[in-house]
Amino acid sequence: MAIREIVTIPHKTLRRKARKVTTFGGELQSLIDDMVETMRAAPGVGLAAPQVDVPLRVIVVEFNESEDEEAPPKLHVIVNPKITRSSSDQEMGTEGCLSIPGIVGDVERPITVTLKGLNRRGQPLKIKASGWLARIFQHEVDHLDGVLFVDRAEKVWQIEGETTQIAPAD
Repeated sequence: MAIREIVTIPHKTLRRKARKVTTFGGELQSLIDDMVETMRAAPGVGLAAPQVDVPLRVIVVEFNESEDEEAPPKLHVIVNPKITRSSSDQEMGTEGCLSIPGIVGDVERPITVTLKGLNRRGQPLKIKASGWLARIFQHEVDHLDGVLFVDRAEKVWQIEGETTQIAPAD
């Protein structure tokens, strides 16, 4: 396992649609392991393969869904994720991104989503998520389509003491 470089805007991979995964061999397993290690080291709660300059449809998310703060966070690895259902109820939330350091923004997203995809071994999975976990999944799936949270944000601002430049969508 290795910590990979997280690419930042205006890197071109962040604005491209990622390719579907068709092979579940050692290369993919190494990528997933590296993504988990990179996400944890950043630290972050989610990471999409394009953020480590790999244009494949792979996301990793690690978040404590439990109200027990001592409970360990649950790791989700989803290959070829697709949001198949979204609630009509939406909620505004402040998001940031490891690929856009120093910037946060208010983004309105569905409160509940259902994702379908494959696990790291290629077996089908389905996840129903709500609240922050649903927001994280939507944020990461957007990365696979070349969409950044700043594209959806109603308001964006710089974190005090940080600098960055936002790249426009193609």
